[in-house]
This record gives sequence, structure tokens and C-alpha cells, in this order.
Amino acid sequence: MIFRSFLPALLCSFAAATAAAAAAPPAGGKLLLELNALQPVAEACRVTFLATNHLEASLAKTTFELAIFGKDGGISRIVSADFDGLTAGKTKVLQFDLKGIACSDVSRVLVNDVTTCTGDGIAPGACLAGLETRDRTAAAFGQ
Repeated sequence: MIFRSFLPALLCSFAAATAAAAAAPPAGGKLLLELNALQPVAEACRVTFLATNHLEASLAKTTFELAIFGKDGGISRIVSADFDGLTAGKTKVLQFDLKGIACSDVSRVLVNDVTTCTGDGIAPGACLAGLETRDRTAAAFGQ
């Protein structure tokens, strides 16, 4: 008899714990950065990124140092891309125009460093340590 009254409470507790675990970001989470598109625009190459923050907290400010490589494998330019704030668990689309660079000349984009990564509860180096890159372009992208 005791078991029958205990079972519904146990199932409700299990369901609540499962829902909370599914909604919570993974422990030691990742900061996913996807190079989504390279699009030619008036005398520039528009670079589109998707950034998804799977870290434990929101980021107040995030800045990436990116090295842009040309067809010959040489570095064309090093730029700082300010992603501003990244809310925990949210994906954000960001676009940057690289003036004077043709998209067809970009062979690789390298995340050289994460120069700014701040937020409540964010340990120094968490963004770089948790960085995961993906690519949807013909140019190589990574760390």
C-alpha cells in the first residue's frame, strides 16, 4: 500500500529532474562558432557566423581574433570580431564585412584567439577552452 502512494511522487520527481536536465546547458559546456556564409557585397566579403553559447552562463562581451588566409595560404588580414553579449543557450547571427577582400580569395578563417570573454561566473579562458568550430563554406574554418 505504501508503495502505491510513493510511486506517483517518485515518477513526478523523475520527470521534473529529466526536464531540468534537458533544459540545462551541459556541464563544462561549449561555445559553438559556425562559419555559415561568405557572400560578396560591394567591394567586400560579408562573413556570417552563428554563435551558440552552451556555457554555464551568459557572456557579457565576447571578441574573437580571426586570421583570414588568401588563396596562396598567406595571411591576408587579422581582424577582431566583436560578438558583444551571448545569452546562455541562445544562437546569435553575426555579420562582418571584410573590405577589400574578395570572398573567392578567402581559403581559410582561423580563430587565432578569444581576446575578450566576460560574464558572471565565467572562468578566464572558458571561451577558448570550450570553443568548438563548424563550417558551412568552401573556406576552411577552425582553431
